[in-house]
Amino acid sequence: MAEKYEPSTYGERIADVYDDHPNMPETEGCVEFLAGVAGTRRVLELGIGTGRVAIPLAARGLKVAGIDASPAMVGKMRAKPGGDPIQVEIGNFADVKINGRFSLIYIVFNTLFALESQEEQIRCFQRVARHLSDDGVFVIEAFYPDHSYFARGQRVGVSRIGLDSVFLETSTHDKTGQRTKAAHVVISESGIKVYPIQIRYAYPPELDLMARLGGMRLKARYANWDRSPFGPNSEKHISVYELVPAAPEPAPKAAKKTLNSHRVKGA
Repeated sequence: MAEKYEPSTYGERIADVYDDHPNMPETEGCVEFLAGVAGTRRVLELGIGTGRVAIPLAARGLKVAGIDASPAMVGKMRAKPGGDPIQVEIGNFADVKINGRFSLIYIVFNTLFALESQEEQIRCFQRVARHLSDDGVFVIEAFYPDHSYFARGQRVGVSRIGLDSVFLETSTHDKTGQRTKAAHVVISESGIKVYPIQIRYAYPPELDLMARLGGMRLKARYANWDRSPFGPNSEKHISVYELVPAAPEPAPKAAKKTLNSHRVKGA
């Protein structure tokens, strides 16, 4: 019987080689940006993984916490210098089951799309809003969907060729469901390793609507961590959301005058 794909499947399979991912985005600019918007309270990473971003943020003096579905990925973080003290809750980050409020909650490297349904993604936005401080922000790094990446609903590509290994990307695309099923395949002298991943992607306007449903609104959107402008040719986006301010309480209405108050004395 085929193994069922679970929220932890990708991380549990790929933890040993995740930090060597050939398409890993740059970290320094990401950490610099996040540190600049972190505010004064705690920081929370959804899908904290091996601590690629969390550990350097913690090294800057920020109090970082995280959520991840994969104990294997978190174990890799714990083994790194500075990774062990970071508080991590194991579970589906769509539920954001962690105590307290944060001035920054963030999710990087397309990890939001690991939530495989629109319902889960909306729930994530709603739970994030509950844990943001009044002046806090929710930051998302995600790719901009490009259907030309696929030919007849599928793709096989080479990510890296070494002297003793080849890293392949294979995927199928369901454009009606906005889903891809993919596998990173590593062929080496030691054999063949397969690392499956399934995602449900969303376009920026849909993410903005999810934010609205959760009580947030778009504050800024950039093409990269350097705050370059987002435009039609951008391959990814950095979206920053903030809480929608509560509407002010309506002023109390003046009491209506009674008929007697208008009577002339003696009338």
